[in-house]
Amino acid sequence: MLGPVILAASRSDKMRRIVSAAPVTKPVVDRFIPGETVDQVIPIVTGLADKGLEVTLDVVGEDITTPEQAAAARDAYLELIGRLEPLGLGARAEMSVKLSMFGQSLPGGHELALANVRPVVEAAAAIGTTVTLDAEDHTTLDSMLAIHEELRKDFPQTGCVIQAYLFRTEEDARRLAANGSRVRLVKGAYKEPASVAYQDKAEIDRAYVRVLKTLMAGSGYPMIGSHDPRLIAVTQELARRHGRKLDEYEFQMLYGIRSEEHVRLAAEGHRMRVYTAYGTDWYGYFMRRLAEKPANLLFFARSMITKN
Repeated sequence: MLGPVILAASRSDKMRRIVSAAPVTKPVVDRFIPGETVDQVIPIVTGLADKGLEVTLDVVGEDITTPEQAAAARDAYLELIGRLEPLGLGARAEMSVKLSMFGQSLPGGHELALANVRPVVEAAAAIGTTVTLDAEDHTTLDSMLAIHEELRKDFPQTGCVIQAYLFRTEEDARRLAANGSRVRLVKGAYKEPASVAYQDKAEIDRAYVRVLKTLMAGSGYPMIGSHDPRLIAVTQELARRHGRKLDEYEFQMLYGIRSEEHVRLAAEGHRMRVYTAYGTDWYGYFMRRLAEKPANLLFFARSMITKN
């Protein structure tokens, strides 16, 4: 039951101030967010690539209130792509973007977000990589999926994220699987009401498997966003059942969580991509990581207690 409480705290300015001011916070945050700048994250990407891992990079930050901030978010991604190109990392590193950062919630936000994300997708394609549109709360998903469909007209490799805990996701998955999309499937990390989302963990797990079966049976490229050993095993079995080769799907896990498993899967020949976030506006991302798994919260609490 702690998850919903933590998710509520992720929206609280008071809790943001408390957590940010705690002396222990930075070393714990560093476990999940390895840097605040491009200069700090590029060596991380290089190190992961040297281990046979692929990366998706997220410049964290969601509370955009002006068109100028949205343009700055766009420019941060363009800077990142510009830094990856001369290092030859384009084939190993894609980008994950939240359309809220590109102005989606502002007046005229759908058109603004599309206008801001398109040059990022174009620049990514130019260096041999792509962009995945992250899912956010359920009120934004119709806009995100419409932007995804529009971008795929010129850049069919553009990916999107769907969340197993939403009732709508099984239908979304059927459509995306039929049109050959790259789709990352996650359980879901936003606080959603019972009117639109499963609340029970077992129900969410069952929904995840149902959606995974749809994606594996379709013509698209499934990206399995999970650290759950059971779901990894189910994925491998479904891949065998549907005759998928190892390069016809991939696993994705968060930086700082089950790092040994990242290397193990890559060593077995699986495509393994590490979701790596960086930036100064880390609070919301960090709190969702705590909410997703009790062990993450215990790690943080233990650090606060034992820190001198």
